[in-house]
Formats: sequence, C-alpha cells, structure tokens
Amino acid sequence: MRQYFIARFLSIIPKLLVITMLIFFGLKLLPGDPLARLVNPEEMSGASLEQMEAKREELGLNDPVIVQYVRWLGNMLKGDFGYSLTSHSPVRKIIAQRFPATLEICGLAMIFAAFFGLLMGCQCARHRNTALDYGNTVIGLIGSSFPGFFVAMCLIMLFALKLKWLPTGGRMTVGETGLLARLKYMVLPSFCLGFSMIANVMRMTRDSMLDVMNRDYITTARAKGEKEGVIFAKHVFRNGCTPVILLLIGRFSLLVGGSTIIETVFNYPGMGMLMITSISASDYQVAMMVLLLAAVMVLLLSAVGDVIIALLDPRVRFGKA
Repeated sequence: MRQYFIARFLSIIPKLLVITMLIFFGLKLLPGDPLARLVNPEEMSGASLEQMEAKREELGLNDPVIVQYVRWLGNMLKGDFGYSLTSHSPVRKIIAQRFPATLEICGLAMIFAAFFGLLMGCQCARHRNTALDYGNTVIGLIGSSFPGFFVAMCLIMLFALKLKWLPTGGRMTVGETGLLARLKYMVLPSFCLGFSMIANVMRMTRDSMLDVMNRDYITTARAKGEKEGVIFAKHVFRNGCTPVILLLIGRFSLLVGGSTIIETVFNYPGMGMLMITSISASDYQVAMMVLLLAAVMVLLLSAVGDVIIALLDPRVRFGKA
C-alpha cells in the first residue's frame, strides 16, 4: 500500500516539470523586458542603462536558457513568482490574497453538489422507474443544460434584486472579515458552480447504487431478513460511493480552474477573476502563474483521488482494478 501511494505521488513530478517548462518558455516568448517581471518596476524606473545591464547580469538573464530555467524553478520552489507589471506587487502576494477566496466558493459548491447529488441519486436508485426517479432525472438534465452565467443572472435577479436576501456580488462588507460575514457573499456563486455538478453526481450515484444493489451479497442480505433501509445504508451506500467520491474530487480541480465566468459575473475577487483582469491588462506574469497553480491543483487532487479510492477499494493497491 505504501509503495502504491509513493509511486502515485512521484508520478506527479515529471508532469510538473513539463508544465513548468511550458510556463517558463512561454514567459520568455512574451514581449517586453524580462527584467520588469523579476524586479519591482518602481525600483527600475529611474535606473540608467548601465544599472539595468548590471542588474541583468546579477540576475543571470544573460546565462544560457537551461541555467535560467533551473534558477527560475528554484525561485519558484521558494515562492518567488516575480512581480506584477500593473500593480508592481509580488505575484506571490497577489495569489495569496485571491486563492483562499476561490477555495471558499469551490468548497461550498462541492458541499452543495455532494449533498443534493447524493440525495437525489439515492432516491432515484431506491425508487427506480417511479415518478420520483423520472422527476429527479428531468431536474438533473435541466440543471446540466443551462450555462453557468445564465443561472447566475437568474439567481441575481431573484435573490439579490427582487427578494434582496443576498448581495449581488463582492466578497465581504467593508470592515467585516469573519467567515460568517463572507458566507452570504459565497452562497450564490457557490450554488452556480455546483448547480451543473448536481446532475452529474446524481446520475453517477444512481448508476453506482443500482449496480451494487444487483450484487449477490445484497441478495444474501435480503435473504437473511435485513430491512431495506439497513441494507441500503450498510452495504449499498458505502460500496456505491467509491466512483462518486472520485467524481467529486476530479470535479473539484475543474471548479478551481473553471470558476472564471462565475467570479466575473459576481465580481468575486478570486483566481478566475484575477486571470481575466491580468490578461486584459497584458500582465502575463500573473496570468501564467495562475495557470501554473491551477495545473498543480489538478495534478495533486487527481493523486489524492487515487489514494482515497485505493483506501476504499483494496484491489486498486495491487493493480487488480
């Protein structure tokens, strides 16, 4: 088991190296002076040509490309992502401010998707081919058919403008920093992110539960006289959740990387909105660091998903499933 876990996480390293190479050479191809991306532009605003050339030599910008890549990768591992060309702030500081905001709405979106998806999927499985099954299926199909920005606009019009229960956008009220104070700003964007996922989780839950319910050990449990509720909770739900958990973990990485539209609609200051604003301002240093972080999240969450599945299904550890 330990060897499987170690091998799974070690497999991330070559993928990360390829991604960092793409980011590095992409930055090299960008227009503009690379010195401005590594040093605070305000510090270099009054520097002479000789001082700027000396700074390039100090930073190794005249060294071979492979040497520059190794040095850049070392700085990345230390948390030195360079400077923003627009705000003149360290990229690390900008990402540290925006990343928790995206994690908050993505985490709440996962809770919405898992709760409603599992609830509706289990109902469909337990009441197969009934009006409840058909009704939940139709609701799920409708939810997956509408684009996220359309759902977002409908929710804003209903709950923010008409009922005035929730704010139209932003992350927090000025002077309030607590989680409960931010919660009302997270509800609408989180529900929009998780809305389309509910249908996928519901269908996966339904199919997985029905597959388990047709197994021999479920028939044996019924023959022993166990109640249907006990059988479903003790055997069906536990064994049928494995593919659903894998789906949720995989979707979480997509939420982090795909929250751009929802954050823009709600003016929510997360990573997705940071991506849009940095590209619009031609601040590609920030944009590429956001892409790198999103790729790292996808790889890490994929590995975590495999580990969780291996813990739930021992056959995976030995390569039998």
